[in-house]
Amino acid sequence: MGMILFLCCCSAIAGTAPAHQGYSKYKDPSQPINARIRDLMQRMTLQEKIGQMTQLDRSAITPEILRDYSIGSVLSGGGSVPFPNAKAQDWMDMVNSYQNGSLSSRLGIPIVYGIDAVHGHNNVYQATIFPHNVGLGATRDPDLVKRIGAATALEVRATGINYVFAPCIAVCRDPRWGRCYESYSEDPSIVKAMTSIISGLQGEIPTGRRKGVPYLGGNDKVLACAKHYVGDGGTTRGINENNTVIDLDGLLSIHMPGYYKAIIEGVSTIMVSYSSWNGVKMHANRFLITDFLKNTLKFKGFVISDWAGIDKITTPVGANYTYSIQMGIGAGIDMVMVPLNHTVFIDTLTQLVNTNVIPMSRIDDAVERILRVKFLMGLFENPLADQTYLSQLGSQEHRDLAREAVRKSLVLLKNGHNADPPMLPLAKNAPKILVAGTHANNLGYQCGGWTITWQGGSGNNLTSGTTILGAINKAVDLDTEVVFSENPDADFVQSHNFSYAIVVVGELPYAETAGDSTNLTMAEPGEDVIYSVCSSVKCVVVVISGRPVRMEPLVAQIDALVAAWLPGSQGEGVADVLFGDYGFTGKLPRTWFKTVDQLPMNVGDPHYDPLFSFGFGLTTEPTGGQ
Repeated sequence: MGMILFLCCCSAIAGTAPAHQGYSKYKDPSQPINARIRDLMQRMTLQEKIGQMTQLDRSAITPEILRDYSIGSVLSGGGSVPFPNAKAQDWMDMVNSYQNGSLSSRLGIPIVYGIDAVHGHNNVYQATIFPHNVGLGATRDPDLVKRIGAATALEVRATGINYVFAPCIAVCRDPRWGRCYESYSEDPSIVKAMTSIISGLQGEIPTGRRKGVPYLGGNDKVLACAKHYVGDGGTTRGINENNTVIDLDGLLSIHMPGYYKAIIEGVSTIMVSYSSWNGVKMHANRFLITDFLKNTLKFKGFVISDWAGIDKITTPVGANYTYSIQMGIGAGIDMVMVPLNHTVFIDTLTQLVNTNVIPMSRIDDAVERILRVKFLMGLFENPLADQTYLSQLGSQEHRDLAREAVRKSLVLLKNGHNADPPMLPLAKNAPKILVAGTHANNLGYQCGGWTITWQGGSGNNLTSGTTILGAINKAVDLDTEVVFSENPDADFVQSHNFSYAIVVVGELPYAETAGDSTNLTMAEPGEDVIYSVCSSVKCVVVVISGRPVRMEPLVAQIDALVAAWLPGSQGEGVADVLFGDYGFTGKLPRTWFKTVDQLPMNVGDPHYDPLFSFGFGLTTEPTGGQ
């Protein structure tokens, strides 16, 4: 009853503005959407239209700014939260306060609120953290990925948010790229298959409904955003935001297939890449944004910039903001993630329109697309967050799904030396086992970047979940003694008569440019731990990383080797497979190099000579672990 009164009050507030008096066709849900769009656009001033094209970070706004400038969208950038450890209700209260600001504007156009939910609702404390995309690519399971999309949508809606900047459908062609873990695979066909997450996030397009038009299936779903258009994963030497040098045929065959499928699946928005194509910044590429995406592919949703993406059209960044706006809007970007200084953006774009540098038709195209998405999602009828889904954040059902995803993502690269019997699965009833390594008891490390904060973090207080050590302790028999030592020396290992050791090592968390790497080594003292432990006792090494890392000449020392990628909050999935409750089924989504000198090296290349080939993965049968 309280919620109904709250909604009524908000409607009453919104109805006090002069433009809300009497009948307004755009507010009538019985009217066709095109008629509603036309009616609303006829009422809008230029400033209100440009306001709709503006997206601002929550750190730079107030409800009054949203009201006075008719701002179209708000976002939370990585780590931009109401306050540390905020609960779902806190997020919802914040989003509703901003929405009420928008509803009190002259025309009462509601905002969409966006967030980077790229492996679950990863900015939010106690949300389920799913494996990063590289791990999901190893599952080869589009239905699993679709279910993860649906679970993510529910957790995002639990916080009152209705728009996610996901999925990343980059095709990472060089693991030196710091965003490679956001890519499902080096193979375009796998990336294309994993766009199934869009129908999980947004809902399945009903039979008979037109394909290729933005779609949202209800209040338990969220707008999706395919990113980063296009070629972000093909830059020279894997340098983030760099130049992708490739002819049009190569661009279309390697980097574009995911977008074809995303559009068919009704993706509502597409985000432009910071990178360049043959020297032309994507944020200024009219041919690819307007001529190809909008006119040839008939994309009907809206195109959004990346964070301060138009600023980066110039070198140095922001050197000529007027020029950047002219080029970005002229190229076909509809909504600009400004994200901090709205007045400079709005004033400059207004001047460019008033001086006929940017035609009014370009503004109208952008606003029509933004409004179409807002009308299609029912935002005018249900602008405020629905408390129905509060209990979905971090629910046991979603954690069980994440655990399943971890199990299916693990790739077994080695299982015993040639003459020896397989080492895996491990015995649960061993008298005494060693668990070692920097990543065995560190939830932050196993989740990776884009977890609570942009770059991710360290330790077990970041959010809720189960470490791999915690999962091992739960999995083994009560009589089994588990000894944990992060960095034991060989003398320690030899003196304790361990049945076997599990070594968990890998990369430290990173995101974007901070993750660019020329050497692709694991974090210290990872290699030393492997040598100390594996030279002294039978060992399985579990690698926690966003990409293949240098493993030579270590492999000969190791009895069993598992690529676990960045598994997220549910470490139980690792133990499930190590101890044989489930079998290994994952296949490499990327080529595992011998040396970085071979890079870039992708399946199908001449002189293909990897340590482990694309698609490789040993299997085991479930045994119960004894």
